[in-house]
Amino acid sequence: MKHGLVIKNTGSWYLVRTDDGLNIECKIKGNFRLKGIRSTNPIAVGDRVAIVENNEGTALISEIEDRKNYIVRRSSNLSKQSHILAANLDLCFLIVTVNNPVTSTVFIDRFLASAEAYRVPVNLIFNKTDIYTEDETEYMDALVGLYDNIGYPSIKISALHKQGIETLQEKIKNKVTLFSGHSGVGKSTLINTLIPDTHLKTGAISDYHGKGMHTTTFSEMIELPQGGFIIDTPGIKGFGVVDMEKEEIFHYFPEIFKCSKYCRFNNCIHLNEPGCAVREAVENHCISESRYKSYLSMMEEESEEKYRK
Repeated sequence: MKHGLVIKNTGSWYLVRTDDGLNIECKIKGNFRLKGIRSTNPIAVGDRVAIVENNEGTALISEIEDRKNYIVRRSSNLSKQSHILAANLDLCFLIVTVNNPVTSTVFIDRFLASAEAYRVPVNLIFNKTDIYTEDETEYMDALVGLYDNIGYPSIKISALHKQGIETLQEKIKNKVTLFSGHSGVGKSTLINTLIPDTHLKTGAISDYHGKGMHTTTFSEMIELPQGGFIIDTPGIKGFGVVDMEKEEIFHYFPEIFKCSKYCRFNNCIHLNEPGCAVREAVENHCISESRYKSYLSMMEEESEEKYRK
């Protein structure tokens, strides 16, 4: 039996890099299912696994080691199943563009809340700074201020013109870092800039609705020359909430959670209860309205889920 790291998932096959440096194609052993996670992929890129080799030069994954964390999203709007993007992360970069395509604050906040729920630290990368109008730049700076303030460090870059890349190089050294974001935000361009010989396909933005076309179809770990790995994931359209109880969603918004201890009732969920410190903080602009709206959208989605059941 050998141990190794899952570095690529191609649907039915997993590529595992063993501790002695070999890359072996593996399948999952028979009825392998993880306890408690209804997932389309019981094993994810970044997982540490044990494998049993066979005579054909491939192997079976027989067990998975405990994860320190993972990041998960709902597979599709109607699906009860979740999809694990990656496991055992030191850091996650969410790549954001304020135009071409637009990344909404609701999408950013859902991503951040999911990362909080599974203990994954996130930084935001604002890309394509070279193409923004004055108004768009102003809006981007306001978002950077907002998220920095909450505790999510933000970096402004232009992947195309290699601006701001040194800061990133330093941050990802010797770490396992997930790169995520909508299709078209420049993820492949950025990874090609950080690791010049990767040759990831970069996609055009479709003229029809200003969104990117998928260029990555499966998650993959790419080794960094300075030590560490980047995990490249397919572009994400929406970010469905997975397995969150209505009463706990506010825990994953750090500034709402901090403020909630001043609410009159300790079971307040900050919708329309009397003496709610959170709603008061929103009215006084101490908590951003866009963040509160994102919180409400997640609460509504949870209610619909309960109703559907």
